Amino acid sequence: MTYRLSLDTQEFLQRYWQQQPVLIPGAFQDFVDPLEPDELAGLALEEGVASRIVIREGDAWRGESGPREEYDSLGSENWQLLVQAINHYLPEAQCLAQAFRFLPDWRFDDVMASFAVPGGGVGPHIDNYDVFIIQGRGERRWQVGDRGNYARRDNSQGLSLVEDFTPIIDAVMQPGDLLYIPPGYPHAGQTLSPSLSYSVGFRAPSQQELISALADTLLDQDLGQTRFTSQSEPKAPAQISQQHQQGMAELVHAMVDDASTWPTLLGTLLSQNRFELALWPPEQPLSLDELHTALQQGQALQRIGGLKVLQLEGDQQNRLFLDGQCWVLPEPLRPIASLLADEDCLNGAQLEPLLADGDSADALLQWVNAGYWYLD
Repeated sequence: MTYRLSLDTQEFLQRYWQQQPVLIPGAFQDFVDPLEPDELAGLALEEGVASRIVIREGDAWRGESGPREEYDSLGSENWQLLVQAINHYLPEAQCLAQAFRFLPDWRFDDVMASFAVPGGGVGPHIDNYDVFIIQGRGERRWQVGDRGNYARRDNSQGLSLVEDFTPIIDAVMQPGDLLYIPPGYPHAGQTLSPSLSYSVGFRAPSQQELISALADTLLDQDLGQTRFTSQSEPKAPAQISQQHQQGMAELVHAMVDDASTWPTLLGTLLSQNRFELALWPPEQPLSLDELHTALQQGQALQRIGGLKVLQLEGDQQNRLFLDGQCWVLPEPLRPIASLLADEDCLNGAQLEPLLADGDSADALLQWVNAGYWYLD
């Protein structure tokens, strides 16, 4: 399945990306839902799948984490089921995510699907990430407000909501319509008829996450042992001199500027997933000969949905990052490393140079037996 996005991506990046929301009617012509409502409900029951239900009660909303065995008791109005990372489990949903690869893979978070009945929604809220909302079957009215300081509603019911806002976008979305909302813009959706919709999210790390990752790296690898030294001391003993303040800040900057630590830290951090991957290992671990034979017989290696395979621009070490791991491939295999990062599916001819290198072939076999790629 292929989803074609009717969008001038260059214009979008220049005018809208992380700047202002925009509604794009008919962005996906003849849109086909990647799943049915009952499939979504069934997926929510699977172990490891993150899901929640939001129930509207007058002017208040209540969130429930986890799946439900039945939905009849909820009635036919005022509730919504949300399931995260459906692209980890459904190839069709991963195909939908592919339509947004004009943005960096490291930013991609997941495809969330929701089914809602009339009156269903999650209430007015603000996200700290970029989101593309695609309307599937049914109709939903979406309102988006401008950036500003909005009072928080009581979020004791498992939700973080804001007070009502004045909309700058107010539209009823039809199947195939696309709504882009940058971080910080309040928005709310109200379901008009039984509806499926899909949210394709893109996140960037916060300062907290970057500093936490740096601290973890320093502790795990026993790095950062250099202590501050100075050639002069302040005359006032109770003061921390400006020179000392600057010197200690430079110690921290030096760790970020360290080419042996910071790039690897970034690749490791940005290749991780917020939601559990649906690994697909073979029933019995394959040998290298078995893998080679399968590829020679015409099978291909397919990457599982949601797996990020990243490279560093200008990297002299030819590192490949996947699922929070760092692998170094020989320099002659740089083109193969790029293929592994860029392509979801690779055939035997494309992989032959990698299979001819002992250590790299062992790495590929390890990835396959771990379930990151599977024979198809």
